Amino acid sequence: MAALEDYKKKRKFDKTPEPSGEVKPEGGFTYAIQKHKASTLHYDLRLEMEGVLKSWSIPKGPSTDPSQKKLAIPTEDHPLDYADFEGKIPEGQYGAGTVILWDKGTYRSLKEDVSPKQALDQGKLEIFIEGQKLKGAYVLIKTGRKGEFEKRWLFIKMKDEHADARRNPVSTEPGSVISGKTVEDLAKEMDGG
Repeated sequence: MAALEDYKKKRKFDKTPEPSGEVKPEGGFTYAIQKHKASTLHYDLRLEMEGVLKSWSIPKGPSTDPSQKKLAIPTEDHPLDYADFEGKIPEGQYGAGTVILWDKGTYRSLKEDVSPKQALDQGKLEIFIEGQKLKGAYVLIKTGRKGEFEKRWLFIKMKDEHADARRNPVSTEPGSVISGKTVEDLAKEMDGG
């Protein structure tokens, strides 16, 4: 399946403010996490690879504590323009709800001999994140048996100087890195309240 085909099939761009986007020439290592209040609150991890944003939904949000293994469920690739998206997806549209840019920065692979995409395909991607809220080494690991591989990953903070079991940015830093607004603030503002 062509990159972004799933993304475009699920959305009506005359009804949603989300960017339609195209695959762009590879060249960057954008990292972003969006906080998305849809039917349930979750966090969407996005890593630039091969001209798109590879994406995972992290139901309980990321952690800075290496002892916490966070479930990460792969979702469809998103266009690079999505890394700056904040707004309200209207009722009746795929992913209806409010989205803020919770964290943004860059990442790099910790394995110099393997590209991030190759590491991902092998089921274990070790990266160093330089975000505004998250910093340091993290690993995405595929779990489960054959047939379950595509649905279950873990996102785990690796032990380094940025690891901190006491810090919980999900609860202590709820706002957007570009507007400072929480999902509740933005929803209220966009509803005219």
